[in-house]
Amino acid sequence: MERLDETRPFLPVGIAVLTVSDTRTMDEDKSGRTLAERIGEAGHRLADRGIVTDDKEKIAAIVLEWSRDPAVDVVITTGGTGFTGRDVTPEALEPLFEKRMDGFSEVFHRISYDKIGTSTIQSRATGGLINQTFVFVLPGSPGACRDAWDGILKAQLDYRHMPCNFVEIMPRLDEHLKRGGTVV
Repeated sequence: MERLDETRPFLPVGIAVLTVSDTRTMDEDKSGRTLAERIGEAGHRLADRGIVTDDKEKIAAIVLEWSRDPAVDVVITTGGTGFTGRDVTPEALEPLFEKRMDGFSEVFHRISYDKIGTSTIQSRATGGLINQTFVFVLPGSPGACRDAWDGILKAQLDYRHMPCNFVEIMPRLDEHLKRGGTVV
């Protein structure tokens, strides 16, 4: 069963937040603000925050840049996961995944289903690793960002979370590079 091991120290991680939108400005970005606030409240560092238009190349370029930055352990994007012609965030990032995290999408949809029912199928939330950096691709609504953070990411980004968490495996994410792998 899940629990916090209070004998372990809390280890803050650096998290960058990217909002994907053709229309939002930083002042109007409720989803990015929701994530930034929760990241700070949890004790983590907001390593960077930005907004980019719904353009595959621009989205990929920013996430790749952040994935190479040693101050960024995690990238969370919000927006562009639907089915309209402008929604291209999964197409921009999934080809860059070294490893997909199918369980993230499944658990996100389970949590979302309890709140919005079958409408959850209209999201293509996904997750994976790019350059040994965890990347989570979330829908653009503040509610979806709250659900993903509160229901999954807050616990998995807490070193004290048991029986396991992402933070404890971060030092081993580059093991394949020691055997001749390459960085994108």
